[in-house]
Amino acid sequence: MGTIEEATGQVGPGTLRRLAAAWPRRATVRTDMDKVTGAGEYDPELLDYPVALMPFGEHPDFRDAPEDKRRTVNTLGWIAYNERVVAAEEFVVNPTFEKLGHAVYPGVDRFEVKEIVRQSHIDEVWHTYMHMLGMQRTREARGITAEPDCGHPVTNRLLYQAQDACAEAWESDLLLLLWTTVGEVSVNAFLDLMARDTTVQPLHSTIARLHARDESAHGPVMVEVMKDVFVNLSRRQQDFFVASLPAGINAFCAEDFDWWLKVLRFAGIPKARDIIEDSRGGQAELLVTDFSGILRMLRELDVADRVDFDFEGAAGATGRAA
Repeated sequence: MGTIEEATGQVGPGTLRRLAAAWPRRATVRTDMDKVTGAGEYDPELLDYPVALMPFGEHPDFRDAPEDKRRTVNTLGWIAYNERVVAAEEFVVNPTFEKLGHAVYPGVDRFEVKEIVRQSHIDEVWHTYMHMLGMQRTREARGITAEPDCGHPVTNRLLYQAQDACAEAWESDLLLLLWTTVGEVSVNAFLDLMARDTTVQPLHSTIARLHARDESAHGPVMVEVMKDVFVNLSRRQQDFFVASLPAGINAFCAEDFDWWLKVLRFAGIPKARDIIEDSRGGQAELLVTDFSGILRMLRELDVADRVDFDFEGAAGATGRAA
């Protein structure tokens, strides 16, 4: 799909003003709430989550498992997809927007930035609610009464590990901003994995598609925010940000094998550990491999040649979202 960023060319103050002015007409929370909150059909024969997105979907031991157990794993995969989105919104993106609104980061003091950051924050809270509704409808339709306790998704876990290693508060704050920026400029690639799929429940693809439409505006917002912030960082802070980018990219794009192992065991799939170990290190290592948003941001910041990440090699690792 074409993004607002692509349609408006180089991101700048004019872009932010246009996005802010268009928000009442384009925001899903203002225009399409009924598509999520209204009564929707649920076809029990359709899948909840695309098999192509399950890193072990074609593994012979998984395919040999009883169908009801495989269906349980599939349904829990859809719930996990939503939980990953919600966890990112609640524990990464929303705290970052709060910090941006309270001038924790330098250089973000223009009204047009403050206005659209607040608008984006409203969008993110709505997205959490939207995905929460999607999960609840699935639980009711499938009779899900118990789920494995898998904790935070991999993206959040890796952020917390990186923050634990920080010696100073500004490092932790910059990591939060980095994780948010990488996520906001890349999340459409993650959402499109569901939005374009025709094998799953229509409501599931609709939720992803509506979310992606909002995020097509958030990417340019975060690029412009980062341009303001980055030039106001000290050289030491800039170097830290650039050096930390590969970790943030890997965290956002990573497949969550630890979570999948808990799901397979919860569903009673035989040889769960073997299935997961066979899936690691191969074509399914990354869930997202579309780095176009990240690369545009790095070019805008003029740091693309300083980031130690093999974008070409990673993009060629799998055909999922390249």
